[in-house]
Amino acid sequence: MAARDPLAFHCSRTLLKVLTRPRCRLQPATLPAHQIRQASQSQNPQKGKKVDPKRKKKSNPEFTQYDLKNAEQFSLCDAMRYIRAFEVGRPPTSSKYEMHIKLRTLKNGPVIRNRLRLPHPVKTDVRICVICPPDSKHGEEARKAGATLVGEDDVFEAVKAGRIEFDRCLCQTDSLPKLNKAGVARMLGPKGLMPSAKYSTVIRDVGPTVRDMVGGSEYRERMGVVRMAVGQLGFSPEQMQTNIKAFMGHMKKDIAALSDRIKKDIHEVVLSSTHSPGFSLSGDFRSPESVPVSELSS
Repeated sequence: MAARDPLAFHCSRTLLKVLTRPRCRLQPATLPAHQIRQASQSQNPQKGKKVDPKRKKKSNPEFTQYDLKNAEQFSLCDAMRYIRAFEVGRPPTSSKYEMHIKLRTLKNGPVIRNRLRLPHPVKTDVRICVICPPDSKHGEEARKAGATLVGEDDVFEAVKAGRIEFDRCLCQTDSLPKLNKAGVARMLGPKGLMPSAKYSTVIRDVGPTVRDMVGGSEYRERMGVVRMAVGQLGFSPEQMQTNIKAFMGHMKKDIAALSDRIKKDIHEVVLSSTHSPGFSLSGDFRSPESVPVSELSS
């Protein structure tokens, strides 16, 4: 009898065990319902569909203004009475009356921007700098008109050193080349103090401009609304009425000057203060239910 091959005997024995081993069936694993991932269904059934360009919603080219037919409006005396109730306990000079003029106008177009000296100035502590030779006639006129800082080289050195001790800056026409060479535009420009002919701060006659600027206020249209302080909390109704008439008359002139380029109409006039909400004005000075004017004058 032939001898067995140990290696062949071992392989055949192992193969026999594998073929005769009982098979076990794996049960499918069951996962909780919240762990089963499914294809997400879009919540918008219109997603993926082509939109008809004819049915595309167009944006309104004008600023949205609400209908004032059912809005509650107040006379000037009534609005001042309610505003003063919100300002109880505050010094009369710390809070100011602010006027908001809402316009019907296009979103893209020229805006209103101007400066006005009210009959009763609101802010009289404006510091004005005039760039011109200090010993010239323009420098003397600027000082007499109320300018707090007049000069050329001294002003340039102070600005470069970071000492900007003024709120408005004017430049006399003859000093403009020297201003451009001084290299102070990068300091004054971001603060809105760089003189420019575009904003009427490069002038020839210094005296009248400084007198108009002392106690004057600037206003500019933003998002279809023009805002400006028109009085201090201690102003009487008569003083407020005079300032409001002057502001509205100036605004109408600004609107007329832009009539050839864009159409603007006054939609609503709102009066508020530093800490109070706004009250829509009806255009009347007082109503039958208004308190006596003398009670609002102190």
